[in-house]
Amino acid sequence: MNVSASVTSLNSPTPEATPTILDTLPDPAIGPKGCPRRTTLEIDLMLLAIEALELGGSEAILAFAQELDLTRIIKNRVNLWQMRASNPLRRAHTRRPLSIPEAKALVVIACYIARRLTVVIRQLLMIYQQLSEKQIPLEQNLRLANYLERFRAHFKSRMNARRSVLLTLNSDEKLDELAIDLLAKLLFCTGTAGMQRFWISLFDGEVE
Repeated sequence: MNVSASVTSLNSPTPEATPTILDTLPDPAIGPKGCPRRTTLEIDLMLLAIEALELGGSEAILAFAQELDLTRIIKNRVNLWQMRASNPLRRAHTRRPLSIPEAKALVVIACYIARRLTVVIRQLLMIYQQLSEKQIPLEQNLRLANYLERFRAHFKSRMNARRSVLLTLNSDEKLDELAIDLLAKLLFCTGTAGMQRFWISLFDGEVE
């Protein structure tokens, strides 16, 4: 399934202005050092789940950056990689902090893509619930199994398994649980004020 990046009636920002769509998300009181590590991690994991849902997930992120007038923040593929490499658990982690405007842009794009995939996300969660209730192995459903397999592959190839934080995710079963939890978070983002509520949740316990 290809994600369509059709967005209507958005005002194009001037080169100097903050993109208007980012004004829908409040600025957290976290100081000048950029996003906390948990915030950066959770945003990256949400995007990882989107990439597992859609084979062209990275291309969709860049397409939405253009459609939402966010190319001043997310300029190209290299720039996007640099933002995601700010996740401290990545193999290719850089010490470059993720700024608040960058985090907002990534959250906005993730939520817009999630809205386009609402039906798919709901179906996968329903399948998961049905299989779990009947104690049927998740791999019995091809669609769900494909999503979980892609997520595990993305996670293992991009995250540094030697980090102590990841020791609790040392099995396929634990990674499957994380993948399902991220589906639920993506669905949460599609609800009423879901984008704003998800954004605020990223800074719970982090604000000064």
